[in-house]
Amino acid sequence: MRKSCAPMLALMLAVPGAGRAETLGVDQVVALSQAGLGDEAVIAKIRASGSRFDLSADQMMALKKRGVSGPVIAAMLSSAPAAAAPGATATSMDSPDPAVAHPTGVYMLQAAPAPHMVRMNATVSNQSKTGGIIGYALTGGIASASVKASIQNETSRVHAATGQPDFYFFFDEANADGRLTSTWTQGDGATIQSPSEFTLVRLTKKDGRREARVGSFNIGGAKAGVMDKDRLGYDYQLVRPGVYKVTVVKPLPPGEYGFIYALRAGAGATGAAGARVFDFTVDGA
Repeated sequence: MRKSCAPMLALMLAVPGAGRAETLGVDQVVALSQAGLGDEAVIAKIRASGSRFDLSADQMMALKKRGVSGPVIAAMLSSAPAAAAPGATATSMDSPDPAVAHPTGVYMLQAAPAPHMVRMNATVSNQSKTGGIIGYALTGGIASASVKASIQNETSRVHAATGQPDFYFFFDEANADGRLTSTWTQGDGATIQSPSEFTLVRLTKKDGRREARVGSFNIGGAKAGVMDKDRLGYDYQLVRPGVYKVTVVKPLPPGEYGFIYALRAGAGATGAAGARVFDFTVDGA
């Protein structure tokens, strides 16, 4: 009888919400990191478990040597949840309710299997390319050459089942109490406060990558940023301080798309190589 109960007990411990929450130890964090699950999954597990770690400098260095990344170690150090103010909302990574606190970033609202939000991690352009350079040379610079930002893989990890998905942008103002860390504090992202600072574009599939035109030049001069004819319309509305709902104006046909940070004037090819794209795929019917 005891033997037959063991598998059921193991299943209850493995399924979220079944039985008591699992408390993680240092060795378990190391094991999860070495399993290649990725920082986000390990950090989410640390936060969900409610485990607390009081690490010394030597322990931090030992964890690094054992393959635990800096972000995971930082999550362990800040794992003790701050006391929430009376009436404060819970925090979540996937709640469909924009009133619930989410880590800052861009999310897509999905309907199946139940309404939930999916966080869209930015894909950084790993190279910039020029196109139409032969025409540019043959015409003495009269014909325009284009500058393209290129991101890896031919498809995104985030898929939309409909051509008019809803998005939610969470900025720092939404988490003014400091309970959640910021996505926007690095480089140019430190000043981002509104969806108006992004451009929605369709990405062109190439061999093993996707591209977006983010500049052009000819004998008359150079332009930096997404061309007007390449921009796709979207609208946004303020849901609460720091949180915006974003909707596309027209249904998007199946293909690859992305929200690109507004490129600085004069960034040229250098800016294209460092572009950050919140990419997604619209699936066919």
